[in-house]
Amino acid sequence: MDLFDDQLMPIVVLAGVDEVGRGPLAGPVIAAAVILDAAQPIAGLRDSKKLTPARRSQLAEIIGAQARAIGVGRAEVAEIDELNILRASLLAMQRAVANLPIRPDVVYVDGNFTPSLPMSAIAIVGGDDRIASISAASIVAKVIRDAEMNRAAAHFPNYGFERHKGYATAAHLEALRRFGPTPLHRRSFAPIRQASLDPAETAMFGEL
Repeated sequence: MDLFDDQLMPIVVLAGVDEVGRGPLAGPVIAAAVILDAAQPIAGLRDSKKLTPARRSQLAEIIGAQARAIGVGRAEVAEIDELNILRASLLAMQRAVANLPIRPDVVYVDGNFTPSLPMSAIAIVGGDDRIASISAASIVAKVIRDAEMNRAAAHFPNYGFERHKGYATAAHLEALRRFGPTPLHRRSFAPIRQASLDPAETAMFGEL
């Protein structure tokens, strides 16, 4: 049994927190906080990146139906550019915890850093593949962000957001070279600074 297994402290209300979207060149950071129901364990929870899109969607539905509480937070592109990606990610996590309808006693956070919270928080490297509640948060956040980037693809069809979700693939970089950045792109990221157009030229993309 893992040292941080949710079942070790059944009396304490535990939440798992994870974010999705630190690496992409475009789109928001989405974070989720999940409090699982120990009486209804969910099989198959793991790091969302190791699951197929279909399996993630299936598990997200189960989590939504069986979890005791789910909170979602986000940091927008403007906040990412203003704060930097790490601080914006922590802000999204902070918002996700604040949006939980049940206040947790302890929060497990995937990674090396924890957001500023009014309760105990523990950073766990690789937690999204070790702690069920963090895995659940990873899945919820990933499904929400992927759906948002799929919708963005309809507004900006030249960029392939439905395929790469904003990550720096060769096709995405080529689209930036040809068409310039959209309002969804993070101007503080080097590839976007290099591809930036005059603001008047970006008006052709419209707003989401």
